[in-house]
Amino acid sequence: MRAGIIIAWLLAWNVEAASLQEVLSWMDRAATNFRSVQARVEKVTYTAVIDDRSAESGEMWLLKTGSRSISVKIEFEAPDRRVITFQDGKAEIYYPKIQTVHVYDLGKEQRLVEQFLLLGFGTAGRELVRQYQVVVRGNERIDGQPTERLELVPRDRRMRERLVKVELWIVAEQGYPVQQKFYWPSGDTTTVTYRAIRLNPPLQPSQLALSLPPNVKREYPQR
Repeated sequence: MRAGIIIAWLLAWNVEAASLQEVLSWMDRAATNFRSVQARVEKVTYTAVIDDRSAESGEMWLLKTGSRSISVKIEFEAPDRRVITFQDGKAEIYYPKIQTVHVYDLGKEQRLVEQFLLLGFGTAGRELVRQYQVVVRGNERIDGQPTERLELVPRDRRMRERLVKVELWIVAEQGYPVQQKFYWPSGDTTTVTYRAIRLNPPLQPSQLALSLPPNVKREYPQR
């Protein structure tokens, strides 16, 4: 009986990886219907120079407001609370403990930031292969869900100076990510895992703006 269970378990994991074209078609289909997403997020940052890992968790909302425009709000709850928004060409970070908002003008970086934020969610497979060299690295289970792991290397040399590669874990047949891992030139990595994903909840841009108490101090670090 025990041997039969072990064999069944091994067979369940010995699943042939989907072809790249299959995964891209899943993403094309998902992008057609994508409008918004809400999810729990866990972000793990590895800092190579000190061999350190730090984790933070919270909630994310993302709304596609145009063909290439988005609004994003991320509320990190632990270990230190802060709220980040990307909207109308600006990034704002609110630090409740010190009642301060840092405001950044994204300028020419706006498209790059939006590309990273949309990576996987709402990105069609055909767009992905225009911007990245894409390879399927096999199937894995993330939180019990069957996924295909994609490796993406930027085609643009200037982008490779900022980002070495990205890995996406795409839910089989569904075409959206449950995990992303960014590899930076410094040797650092950032891994983002999404849980309790809700696709296309009814969101408005106003819901993704910062809700601030009076007398909050605004600072502009770029100046």
